[in-house]
Amino acid sequence: MRKLYKEFKEFVDRGNVMDLAVAVIMGAAFTAIINAVVGDLVTPLLSLLTLGIDFDSLRLTIGSGDNAAVIKYGSLISAIINFLVVSIVVFFMVKGINKLSRKKPAPEESTKTCDYCAEEIPKAALRCPQCTTILDSKNFPPDLH
Repeated sequence: MRKLYKEFKEFVDRGNVMDLAVAVIMGAAFTAIINAVVGDLVTPLLSLLTLGIDFDSLRLTIGSGDNAAVIKYGSLISAIINFLVVSIVVFFMVKGINKLSRKKPAPEESTKTCDYCAEEIPKAALRCPQCTTILDSKNFPPDLH
């Protein structure tokens, strides 16, 4: 029993399990937000455009009686519309979140590589301290040539 407990503890301590658990919980919370936006905001507006048609009730009955085949093509149309609406809402929400959390530009490099000896040197250097090559002859003082 101790060995099993030790293995389980190692499994949980790996970090991947906790990352996965956090991702699942955050995904569930994000799903609730998406469902609220779609169900409470977008779908009512969409029903204005479709004049309140209930696509779920659209069906085609082939044959008659209790054994007649019923093709519920309205459910398919409804599922496709729902998928497209959810996809659009997720796209715009992720786009908005990305805009809010844009990464700051990387700080400018403070070093450069000498073209002659390939050593890292300060960016402002006019002469390489390793090989003594003049790197910027325009800005190099004439009295130091």
